[in-house]
This record gives sequence, structure tokens and C-alpha cells, in this order.
Amino acid sequence: MTESATPYMSQPRITVLGVQPGDPPFRIVEIDGQVVGEARSITDVLQAAAAYGIKVHDLDDPDTVRWVGGDKFTWSSRQAPRVREEQKEKP
Repeated sequence: MTESATPYMSQPRITVLGVQPGDPPFRIVEIDGQVVGEARSITDVLQAAAAYGIKVHDLDDPDTVRWVGGDKFTWSSRQAPRVREEQKEKP
């Protein structure tokens, strides 16, 4: 396979991992492969990027942000409500 035939794989500086259960649920943010914090909204992702000097013009650009386990609108997991219900049932 020649170099020109290889598919392009972007390596964005920002990675937002899947939703983690919590109250409220959150997503882990990585910048340059290092965990930098938790995000509970798009605003948190943008603030983390700004703290590292990254200007984000388009959150849908795969060269800028990699969304794992959902997109920029995914901020809750299907399990989160069930976890809260189980906690209410325990004395």
C-alpha cells in the first residue's frame, strides 16, 4: 500500500470520552492525550480548550474534537436515571 492510498486519520488535540454515571453525569476531556478534567456541558469542553490555548471554531470538525460514545449533544447516559432510582429505594 502506498502512502497516497492510506486513508486520512485525523489526530485532534481534544478528545471527549463517553458519558460517565454521576450526579450529574459527566464526560472526561483529554487534551493531547492527557486527562485534563470533566465536562458536564459543551461550555466545559470549550473552557478546557481555552485553558490550553486551543481555539475551537467548529465542535463538529473531526480534526478539532473527537467525540467518543456520542456527539456534542450527548450528556446523559441511559443508565443514569436507573442509578438514581436505585439510590432512592435504599434506606
